[in-house]
Formats: sequence, C-alpha cells, structure tokens
Amino acid sequence: MTHYAPSEKRYDSMKYNRCGRTGLKLPAISLGLWHNFGGVDTLENCRSMIWRAFDLGITHFDLANNYGPPPGSAEENFGRILRDDLRPFRDELIISSKAGYLMWPGPYGEWGSRKYMLASLDQSLKRMDLEYVDIFYHHRPDPETPLEESMGALDTAVRSGKALYAGISNYPHDLTRKAQQILRGLGTPCIIHQPVYNMFNRWVESDLLRTLDEEGIGCIPFSPLAQGLLTNKYLNGIPQDSRAGKPHGFLRPHHITDEKIAKVRRLDEMARTRGQTLAQMALAWILRHPQITSALIGANSTAQVDDAVGALKNLAFSGDELQTIEKILAGN
Repeated sequence: MTHYAPSEKRYDSMKYNRCGRTGLKLPAISLGLWHNFGGVDTLENCRSMIWRAFDLGITHFDLANNYGPPPGSAEENFGRILRDDLRPFRDELIISSKAGYLMWPGPYGEWGSRKYMLASLDQSLKRMDLEYVDIFYHHRPDPETPLEESMGALDTAVRSGKALYAGISNYPHDLTRKAQQILRGLGTPCIIHQPVYNMFNRWVESDLLRTLDEEGIGCIPFSPLAQGLLTNKYLNGIPQDSRAGKPHGFLRPHHITDEKIAKVRRLDEMARTRGQTLAQMALAWILRHPQITSALIGANSTAQVDDAVGALKNLAFSGDELQTIEKILAGN
C-alpha cells in the first residue's frame, strides 16, 4: 500500500470560516461520509477521496453513528483510514459524529435519551479508534424526551472529554433557541447546527439563519447539491452509479421530476456564464450567507472533491444573478 504524505500546500488556498462565536474555524467545504464510505463501498475509493480532501485543505470530516450502509460501517472505514494514514495529523482534523437516528434494536437504540446518546458516542469512538470527537451532535429532535435530557447528554460528552464541542442537527428555529439556552446555562454552548439547505429546500431562510446569527451558532448545511440534483449528473437520465440509481440511496428516481430537471438545465446554463460548473455555483450560492460556516458535500470520486473546492474561486454574485436564480427556481 502506498504511504500517504499530505501536500505541503494544503493550507494555501482553502478558505476557513469562524464557527459562530467560537475560536473554531472550519473549511468552507467539508466532506461528509453519509454516502459512499460504507461497507458496500470500495475502501480504496474512500481512502483516495479522504486523501484528496485533506490535500486540498479540507480538515473537517463529518460522520454519524448510522452512516454506511450497513450502519456503523462509515465510521469503521474512516477509523481504518485514520489509523493507516492520518493518525500523525489528528490535531489538524475536525472529526464529527452524531446520535439520533436508529442504530440498534430496542428502546435505547435511537432518539434522544441520555442512555442512547452516550452509549452511541462510546460506540462511535470505538469504531473510529478515537479518544474524542471534535464535534458531537444530537442528530434530530426527540419529541418524547425532555430537551434538558438530550442537551445534558451533550454537556456530559464534552465535560467527559469525549467531545470538544456540542452541535445539533435538523432542529427547527424555536427548538434551536431553547437548546442553546439550556446548553449555555450548562456552560457548554451549542456551536454549530447542521440543517438541510439547497436551492430546492430553503426552509432555513425563514427563521433559522436569523436565530443562528442571534445565538452565535455556526451553520453547516448538508445536501447543498440536493444529493446530486444540482449537478449535471441527471441532465440526461439516471446513471446506474448515481445515488438515485443505487438501491440503498435516499434519493429516489421519483424525486427527479421533469420540472426540476428543466430548472437544473437553466441553472447549468447560468453557471457556465459564471465560468463554473452547476455544482460550484450551487455551493457558492449556499456560502453567500454570512451565517454559513461550511458547505457539507458528499462525493463518490476525487474529481467531485476537486470540483467542489473549485467553487471557492468565485463566491461573488451580482444582484442580477441572484434575481435570475430566483426566477429560475420559481419556474418563471
């Protein structure tokens, strides 16, 4: 196996943004291991994407207990790559994990109890062979568990040294504010929120971004490319190796409507006039908000990692360009 030596120029061109009102900076592009890093995927492809990401200055790798498939296998694969290649660079990495979705059978295998969250964190650390994660998230709100209990578990994770920072994911704006009040009272403020956000799913714009700004919480949207819809991948049908073409993906063929593809075609034409790929323009569009710390990409090849980082060469939009995007998305 080839010995990995990271590029000495890895910090030369990446942009790093402060996460909320903390001392932590994250790369403008982070790599998520939700898809394409599980047991059903090729380890060497996983390895090459992580190597390439770090060479380009991507220091943040985002995981969760259930990422795979099968659940847990993304953390196991990442742990193997970390052990083989990246162990000397642990202090240059931000590694996150989460607990909230179904991970094991029975009443303690999902949601937001203290029992589940802290057991899940211990399992994640074991799978990745880590002493701590940099960020530990509650992955989704639990309607049946007191918020104080779930946030107390995050506080315990940080105070025990098993996580450095606490985060939340998929929380609406009102619960986000309550969660921050609880965590701040405990002395372990929430530093980051991970919501879904892209051109086709803009729910964060109504209240959440303002709440995050007021509460000093950073934002790292997942699915900024709508799981590949906001790329040129589906312009001519559904490729067999795409997320929509795989039986275990979350993007299904019925999500790819003629109406959406018509919009994607127009957006693709506009991106070309900016000297960008559609994916690059979609990422730049997300990063235009000052509240956005990082855009969390997925990838199935090193070329996709390269393309995403290329978005940082042109993050500016004119007023006319933003208006044109609004018209396209509205179907006008």
